[in-house]
Amino acid sequence: ARAAEPAGDAKGVAPVVTAVVSAADVTARVAQLGAEISADYQGKTPVVVAVLNAALLFVADLVRALEVPHEVEFLAVTRVGEGGRVRINMDTSVSLQGRDVLLVEDLVDTGLTLSFLRELFETRQVASLRTVTLLDKAPRRIVEVPLEYRGFEVGEEFLLGYGLDHAGRYRNLPSLWAVLDFAAFTADPEVLHRTIATGDRVSS
Repeated sequence: ARAAEPAGDAKGVAPVVTAVVSAADVTARVAQLGAEISADYQGKTPVVVAVLNAALLFVADLVRALEVPHEVEFLAVTRVGEGGRVRINMDTSVSLQGRDVLLVEDLVDTGLTLSFLRELFETRQVASLRTVTLLDKAPRRIVEVPLEYRGFEVGEEFLLGYGLDHAGRYRNLPSLWAVLDFAAFTADPEVLHRTIATGDRVSS
């Protein structure tokens, strides 16, 4: 689902934010992913490893949609500098050696972080490794990485909602929104709250 290109308002002012994926569409797609993943892991007990913080809402809904036994673990990473170097801030609490691992990402863009994580898990001698991402920002890809499951393909806009935040805000939204004018949004981040409160899908 790519962000639309809505017209400005009656005064010709360019929009600041626009709805990208509705809460209903998110719920339906997560259920579909849960069914696909369950079918692929029949007879297995995968370890679902979510990358914090943004994947928290996604993984919470995803594991409830799984119909196979599974365990849940968490991992937190930080990308350092422009070269894509990744630092692990919080590691899994159990060994992944010999386990079937499902890595859960909120968004894959350059592929640098995911490439690092896949290489890391391979060194830990996992039995199998698959990745599911809610959002795929393919236009920003620098390193090609396997994505066995993806929720939505999106453009290059800055996204908010369903785990994605700006300065810690808006993670709790059940839908996804694109920021079309980042400078205007950072100057007035309340614009998204006002848009939602009025029931609009576009705000300027």
